Amino acid sequence: MADFPNAGVRLNPHVAGLPPYNAGMNIDVARRRCGFENVAALASNENPHGCSPKVKAALAQLNPSRYSDPACAALRKALGSKLDVAPERIVIGNGSEEMIAAICRAVLRPFSTVVTVVPGFGLHEIEPRANGAKIVKVAMTRDLEFDLDALILAVRKKPSIIFLSSPSNPVGPALDGDGLARLIAAVPSETLLVLDEAYFEFSDEETPDGIKALADTGISYVVLRTFSKAYGLAGLRVGYAVTSDERLAQAMSSAKTPFNVNAAAQLAAVAALEDETWMRQSVAAVKAERDRMARRIASLGLFAPKSQTNFLFIDVGYDSMAAFDHFLSHGIVVKPWKEPGFESFVRVTVGLSAENDRFLDALTLLIGEHAAARTGR
Repeated sequence: MADFPNAGVRLNPHVAGLPPYNAGMNIDVARRRCGFENVAALASNENPHGCSPKVKAALAQLNPSRYSDPACAALRKALGSKLDVAPERIVIGNGSEEMIAAICRAVLRPFSTVVTVVPGFGLHEIEPRANGAKIVKVAMTRDLEFDLDALILAVRKKPSIIFLSSPSNPVGPALDGDGLARLIAAVPSETLLVLDEAYFEFSDEETPDGIKALADTGISYVVLRTFSKAYGLAGLRVGYAVTSDERLAQAMSSAKTPFNVNAAAQLAAVAALEDETWMRQSVAAVKAERDRMARRIASLGLFAPKSQTNFLFIDVGYDSMAAFDHFLSHGIVVKPWKEPGFESFVRVTVGLSAENDRFLDALTLLIGEHAAARTGR
């Protein structure tokens, strides 16, 4: 007992029992583990092309001795203009992850019900559970598509929130226009639809824009997006929420900390919005590499669902942690999936062409070694 002087303090059971978040391995840790200086960091879905030169120029003007604007007024104005949304309906966060936490704090009460999808983004479960909510998980189909009928059935039971990432993280597909319309039509007035579009910029042209699709539907909603992926600002942590109404935006703002988005992040995000050409060219290059990788993976006889993101979700056929160790031994970091039923999957970020070739070569070796082990050769 001497080692735990505060053992008598009662911990919040909702937080004490939370599952750990499955974060990608840090590149410096990976270098120490594998001994490679040139590590291909393909676990966290960062933009391999970095960020726009306009962002770097804007950051050179930063005065770090001053507090950031707690209202993020300039960024909300820029986003409002881009999205044709009133700035009062936009909330800026320290990554879209903070917006997930703010939604849960603003809406949930102990024993509320939250619907989400499996396999899914960990924080869609972790943050509701931290607030005492009951989680209902709707499994994707055998082919890892959205099970729309099952989602609609779950939503009709009037949960407090439904969290849905489309395009899906970690799987990759997105709801089409008809599917999203069917889901929207099923959402009751008591339920908040949270459409997590962190990977929207990488989706196909015909994939619906959630902000436009949800406008004037009459339901309560939040659309989440981020600057971490397509805009290359992962290290600065800035995301945003577009809400159905100002009341919801105000509640979320009250549920987050003041000065939550630092000055560098705000400056960078505004500058990034001013260089859409760079972002679109970067996204196009990633999508071309993604499709090339998908063809090679299919040629190896492996299953990877069609992706509308900057990553691929691959069934390698055996334990994902063993696969992770194999890739790390070649100086490549991927994310091993750990959700029950999906422990043979790894998620790999689309990197630069040379990085992707390294991954594909290591994957080919992995499959060959696995096949040899099964045949005893």
